[in-house]
Amino acid sequence: MYAEVRSVERLSPSMVRVVLSGGELDAFEASPATDAYINARFLPLNSPVPVPFTDDDLDGIDAKLRPKPRRFTVRRWNADASELTIDFVTHGDVGFAGSWAQRARPGDRLQFSGPSGSYRPSNEVDWHLMVGDESALPAIGASLEAIEPGRQAQVVAVVDDAGCEIDLPSRGDVSITWLHREGADDIEALLPDTVSAMTFPAGSFDVFVHGEAAEVRAVRKHLLAQRGVTADSASISPYWRRTYTDEAWRKIKRNWVADQANDV
Repeated sequence: MYAEVRSVERLSPSMVRVVLSGGELDAFEASPATDAYINARFLPLNSPVPVPFTDDDLDGIDAKLRPKPRRFTVRRWNADASELTIDFVTHGDVGFAGSWAQRARPGDRLQFSGPSGSYRPSNEVDWHLMVGDESALPAIGASLEAIEPGRQAQVVAVVDDAGCEIDLPSRGDVSITWLHREGADDIEALLPDTVSAMTFPAGSFDVFVHGEAAEVRAVRKHLLAQRGVTADSASISPYWRRTYTDEAWRKIKRNWVADQANDV
């Protein structure tokens, strides 16, 4: 499936919003999950590969110019307008997806499959805990929009600085704690230390914790060991690992997750 860029908006110095429309989006089947993601294939700059493409179109194409697969959260799906919104974390020219989003213009095309996903805020609990960094903000944003009016949610989010905070609208009763890496002595301790120090509201809650691997692991260990959270009832997953490229992280992620399961 492919779609075309309709608009591009800079949400913050580290995030770009791309709205896709047209193409084959009439066949898009939305997922009820608020962490739904597409498997997109991003073309490097100057790649001769057309969109849409087939495997046959990749024959003879240098590996450096072939599409690069990446997963991205569906920030919003507008079924009435057949518009798909994706928020991209950007780091200048680093990476394929973020740099594609920064140079995207109306009419550009993106090929993808999906979506898939597994988390949606439960209506059976009293409140929601959502924790993460920039990479988790699209799913957190979609989740906050999905919770029932007045339902309580506690969000802890870490970004580079105050200028990287973004609007996260919701009909719920939402409290957001923004953490900034700028000036922090230990950036990997920001999320776990803050969650550890929180006074949790009374009642039952569900958990969504996603982001940098070491930070997610530390938060997970605290929640399971100290807060009575069970692994099978929580959505906790590392999206990326600091100092690792996406390809390098993919090679070790399975073993990392397996080792993480032994923490508690």
